Parts: sequence; structure tokens; C-alpha cells
Amino acid sequence: MQSASPTRRGFLRGRMRAVAPAMRPPWALVEPVFLAACTRCDACIDACPTTILVRADGGYPAADFSLGECTFCGECAARCEPRALVRGADGAAPWALKASIGHGCLAESGVECRVCGENCPMGAIRFRPRLGGVALPQLDDSACTGCGACFAPCPTRAIALGAEAAERMPDEFPTGSER
Repeated sequence: MQSASPTRRGFLRGRMRAVAPAMRPPWALVEPVFLAACTRCDACIDACPTTILVRADGGYPAADFSLGECTFCGECAARCEPRALVRGADGAAPWALKASIGHGCLAESGVECRVCGENCPMGAIRFRPRLGGVALPQLDDSACTGCGACFAPCPTRAIALGAEAAERMPDEFPTGSER
């Protein structure tokens, strides 16, 4: 899903620029509710031990997997006073992100590379042998947590992280008067 975000020059010239939505921290509410609740205080960014949370457009926090992986420690949600990050029940997925392997993968070009599988803590990326060629990566969606451990080490940036269709919203969230 992409939204149009005008730049000043684009607005004056009548052109709109398509912008991909930012990857929010784990346990973030659905985007419109998150944007309404988040005060941009940076508490979640400061609390992140792997330093993958950064300020994105508008000063809102976002995950940058080129800096590392998410360990799902929960510090960001614990420090979020406006409750824009709400940790669900035990066992609930922290977000809907999943990895996908694109056509730029070295193994598809016949070059042996298993760095994504070696870095996946959940073992979600395995390599399927093939006759007369190098083993190809195979992603197990059910095992992938979307932690991003496979993203940064990929030498060709063939791995992408994206949201699944399901979005989640807690039963209760702060309204403007409760902040």
C-alpha cells in the first residue's frame, strides 16, 4: 500500500510522489490510530537495545532493518506512555511483517550464498538442493517472525520485509483526551 506524499516542488508542479508506509515498531497500533496516539517522544527509540528504531518522516518511529534485527524484547512497548505500542497477549505476533526473497538472490543466479539462512534465528529460511545447481532458499512463512535478521546481511538486498494483510487493533486505545 502506497500513499501520495507531496513535496513542495511536486505540489507546485502538480506532481505527487508515491511513498511506501514506514515499518512501525513492534506492537504498533494500526497506522491511523498509531499516528493519532504517538507523541513522537522518542522513548521507544531510546529503549531499543538493538538500535533499529529510528525517527522516520514526521518524527514518528520506524524500524530500519539495515541497522540490525528486532529481538522482540518489548522495551519499546514498555516505555511507550501514550500507548501507541501495545503489547498483546503472550504468544501474539508483535507485527505482521514477514520476509520475502526476491529475484536478486545470488542463489537464483547460480552463486552459492546462504547468508540469510545462517542469520535467521528461527530457521525460517532453508536451502532446497537442486540437481545441477546451487541450493535455493525456501522461506517458511509460518516460522518467519519478521525480525529482519536476514535483511542486512544479504549482499544483494534480495530480501524484503512487508506486512501481511491482517492488521490488528486492541480493544482499547487512548483517545486524544486521555493523553
